[in-house]
Amino acid sequence: MIAIPQNRLSKKGIIVWRITGVISSLIMMAIGGGVITLAILFDWHILISIGIIIYLLVHTVLTIGILPPLKWKRWRYEVRGDEIEIQQGVIVIKRTLIPMIRVQHVDMKQGPLLRKYELATVSISTAATIHEIPVLEVEEAEEIRHYISSKTKVAEEDV
Repeated sequence: MIAIPQNRLSKKGIIVWRITGVISSLIMMAIGGGVITLAILFDWHILISIGIIIYLLVHTVLTIGILPPLKWKRWRYEVRGDEIEIQQGVIVIKRTLIPMIRVQHVDMKQGPLLRKYELATVSISTAATIHEIPVLEVEEAEEIRHYISSKTKVAEEDV
């Protein structure tokens, strides 16, 4: 049996995921506030407003407090000579094994938040799907991208 992947994501990823959770919660609160306003204006049942408030509280606690450290704890990856293994998930843990010969191209991307914290996401494209390794230090993401790129060139030459 193959051991679980050993490499972890950057610890700064927790901060990025929490900020993303704050943004998501603010958007949800604006929408929820609009619905609560409609409920008050049109004299809808009070349970609608209470349900929305409870949902917003649960959403905020999960996306800011609970899920980011759990995601970081469970998320692992490993790039081996002929395969890439990714493990992700909080409740259901999913392990994906990507053969190097199936990789078509590798991208590295950064949004504004990732750039601020000097992080990047590596996207690995196969014919079927795109796999991502998020919140890596930029240097590590560059190394992984170049390593996978060089290995796929070798695999193409062997075929």
